[in-house]
Amino acid sequence: MNPLTVKQPLKILDLYIIRKFLGTYIFAIILILAITVMFDINEKLDAFIKAPLEATLFDYFLNFLPYFANQFSPLFTFIAVIFFTSKLADNSEIIAMLSAGMSFPRLLRPYMISATVIAVCTYLLSAYIIPPANVERINFTNTYVKNKKVEYGINIQMQVEPGTIAYITRYDDKLRTGYKFSLESFKDKKLVSRLTAQSIRYDSLHNWQVRDYMIRDFNGNREVIRHGTRLDTVIAMEPRDFLIASNDHEKMTSPQLNEYISRQKDRGVANIKSFEIEYSRRYAMTAAAFILTLIGMSLSARKVKGGMGVNIGIGLVLSFSYILFMTVTSTFAVSGYTSPTVAMWIPNLVYAIIAVILYRKASHG
Repeated sequence: MNPLTVKQPLKILDLYIIRKFLGTYIFAIILILAITVMFDINEKLDAFIKAPLEATLFDYFLNFLPYFANQFSPLFTFIAVIFFTSKLADNSEIIAMLSAGMSFPRLLRPYMISATVIAVCTYLLSAYIIPPANVERINFTNTYVKNKKVEYGINIQMQVEPGTIAYITRYDDKLRTGYKFSLESFKDKKLVSRLTAQSIRYDSLHNWQVRDYMIRDFNGNREVIRHGTRLDTVIAMEPRDFLIASNDHEKMTSPQLNEYISRQKDRGVANIKSFEIEYSRRYAMTAAAFILTLIGMSLSARKVKGGMGVNIGIGLVLSFSYILFMTVTSTFAVSGYTSPTVAMWIPNLVYAIIAVILYRKASHG
């Protein structure tokens, strides 16, 4: 047989499977999003009535839909694979492919190509595109639904740079002003300078105005004291470094998250678990596309007694259990039992083992 006559049908089958996979994936997203929008409108109806229509459509829904779709991308991927593969199996199309000489690993290739497309899109959306859009969406919810923005802080202490400790008794973000401020500088564990002020006002990036201040410089047994009413100075901190809301991590791109986490660790800030979890979750969700595709394909490639409904039922249970498992393991990181990276990759490791077992069983079945 001419090799070209074999190669060409395989290319056609690849495109056929890829088109079916991605088409079903997009259809599942549209269907679930339509249902989600109806529930969301019902839940936030009072807020949507108060808000301008333009803000509701463009600031909220235009940014909410891709956010929600990306959050549940593993679920949509799994449903898509289970649904269209079960249909192929029920129509005996997969049996025909395997009977024509296509091996099970070869049949898997277009599935992995499709999973790669989904994984790349998922990562680009979560790492670079959705975070800026979340700024608009969260601002809308803070304004018209429920304000979760942190606007006050008390007893704030942080290392602004090596050897320099800042303390603010109370900070009001509405006024951009902190009260009872001190800044202490150490060298070789010895205090060399201490600035105290009645208030400090944030101006722009790292620029602060210190008011009613006193600076004490220590040089051995000598002490130099300076007073003043106002001092413009640069301090390597911003209000967002200590006023941390529950959804601030959703507003940052992955490079911004990485930089923020590193900077906060250097300063000794402890409450950054949500940022670390979000950073690791974006990579773990990307890998989930391949794992769940392999599980879905292995489960539904063979005809089973009970037809497509059984496969879809099993697929829904597994996909929801994966999302639940990832939610549970994230609490391990919050509680300090394990690192955020390990917590986010535990579900992938467990389900990767399940995927390999199911694949081996399906390929030799």
